[in-house]
Parts: sequence; C-alpha cells; structure tokens
Amino acid sequence: MHMADALLAPAVAATMYAASATAAGVSIHKLKKDDEPSKLPVMAVTSALVFAGQMINYTIPGTGSSGHMCGGMMLSALLGPYAGFLSMIVILAIQCLFFADGGLMALGANCWNMAFYGCFVGYFLIWRPIMNGKWFGEGKSAERARIIAASIIGCIITLQLGAFSVVLETSLSGITELPFGAFCALMQPIHLAIGLVEGLITAAVLVFVHDSRPELLSGVELSEGESAKRSLKTVVAILAVVALVVGGGLSLMASSNPDGLEWALFGNADGGYSTNMGLDEENFGVESSAAEKAGSIQEKTSFLPDYAFPGSESAAGTTVSGIVGSAIVAGAAILICFVGGFFRKRKVRTE
Repeated sequence: MHMADALLAPAVAATMYAASATAAGVSIHKLKKDDEPSKLPVMAVTSALVFAGQMINYTIPGTGSSGHMCGGMMLSALLGPYAGFLSMIVILAIQCLFFADGGLMALGANCWNMAFYGCFVGYFLIWRPIMNGKWFGEGKSAERARIIAASIIGCIITLQLGAFSVVLETSLSGITELPFGAFCALMQPIHLAIGLVEGLITAAVLVFVHDSRPELLSGVELSEGESAKRSLKTVVAILAVVALVVGGGLSLMASSNPDGLEWALFGNADGGYSTNMGLDEENFGVESSAAEKAGSIQEKTSFLPDYAFPGSESAAGTTVSGIVGSAIVAGAAILICFVGGFFRKRKVRTE
C-alpha cells in the first residue's frame, strides 16, 4: 500500500505530513512518561520483524494480486499504540530513504494509511476492548481466542480504513483517470483479503508471545502464581532469528504479482488478469516540482533500490536488503529511544 509521489498533489501530501507529524508528537509526549526499559529490545526486534515481514508479498489466489503485512496491529499489541506508531514511522522512513519503497513526498500519507489506523484505531477501538472483555470466557484458551479475534478483526478493519484513505487522498489530488467509485470498488475487496492474511500472521506471532511471555502483550498479565515459559532474552532472540530468516531467506519467495494498490491502478495483464484502472505505469499521476525534488533525494539516499543491488537482478540483493534493513530498523528504533529519553529508568527517591 506504499503510495508513490505521483499519486498525490503537493497540498494533499503536505496535509498528510502535518497529520502524521501531529500523531508522532502526541506519541513522543506520551512516551516521555514511560519507564519500562524492558521495552527497548522488544521494540527493536519487533520493528525489524515487521520490516522483514513487509518484504514478503503473498499471493491472493484468483486475482493476479498480492499483499504484504502492514504491522501496526502487531506493534501496538506488543508496544502500545504510541511506541508502535513511532516504530512504524521508523520502518516506513527507512524503506523510503534507503530502499525507494514508497515516495518521499508521500511518506506522511503512508505513515497515516499504514500506521495510524493499525496503531491507534486498532488498539483503542479493537485490541483493548476485546482483550479487556469477556469474549470466549475465562482462562488461557479464552485469552488466546481473544488474541486471534482481535488480530484478525483489527487487521481487516484497519487495512480497509487505510485503503479507503489511499482512494480519498488520490481523489483529492485531482487525478481524473481514477474515478472515486471505481477505484474504491477495486481497493476495498482486495485489501479485505490482504487484511485477513495479515490478521492470521499477526495472531500467530502474538499467540507465541502470549504463550512465552504473556506480560509483553498490552492488556495481558501473568496470573497469580504463574511463571513465564521463556525468558525475555529467549523470546527476543527467537523473534530476532525469525526476522533474519524472513528478511534474508523467505523474502526470496515473495510473490511477483503487483500488490493491492499497484493491482488496482495497473492490473496484471501480463499474468492473464484484467487491467483494472488501466493506467500507464511509465506515465501516470500528478507531476510537480516537489515530487521531482523528492525523487531526486531518494535517488541519492537509496543504496538498495527496490531491495536489490543497483542494476542487478541477483537474489543476493534481496537477502542483503532483508538483513541490512532489519538491522538498520532495529538500530534506529533503539537510537531514537535513547535520543528521545524514552523507556529510561527513573531514580526512586528514598527518604
């Protein structure tokens, strides 16, 4: 769902930057009051896992399209909405600057569409009410069922909101080749399927965490007399290995079909499917000096464009991109926390 600069008018892009920056400012303010340094390694490794997971496009059968996870629901369930949102900004910014995935001018819109809904709407309106409710009764089995339900419902709804925002932002940008109704009719159903798959992936990760260290999940606590099955170091190590395997290995098996947004815009005629909106991939959208400048900056900063070595189709480029990108995301998340003073231990006054 990463938007390109050509889909946005500069005024719309600036508005979305302002909206995402406001949400980021609120998140920073909230995290200044946090005093849980144990979240640092979890934030780093789960951010890396989401980065790696976004590299794997999974095929949506019978459509000629593919999708990838966004990760907002997963991060907000593990880190809370504020740390989750900032982690998503780190992921999307690194994808944009170093891998040319999503436009630089469109970064504000991508943060809103892919992070805001999953982290805030998903957490406050779906995850927290379900986890604090009495769905499925009492006990560990019921808690697992609530995690699965919240993950699937949350991913489906928040991805629908993100897809609708893409349509709205594109329409407000005045791209006349994209009738609102027709574009919406293509975007919503395909992202319904994508959201369902992401929900299942999210549920699998969160159930593993629940069974290993349940207190890492927001809204879940260890029962009295209960002990965690695995140490925090073990859980972090397992998630780190999964991130490396996914980014460095499984990413090689990613579907070559266009993702939901590209599929809606350009179709997949080469694969024997419809052309959908039928736009020309080489010549479409809004032209602006702002987009040209943003594109020029990206050309200079992206050292592994499209997750590959420049000018090469070697599979090694994808593997290196997955490993290096995951490491950069993890390091950046920790660095920002230290610079911002988040998750620091506070001195307790003794009298």
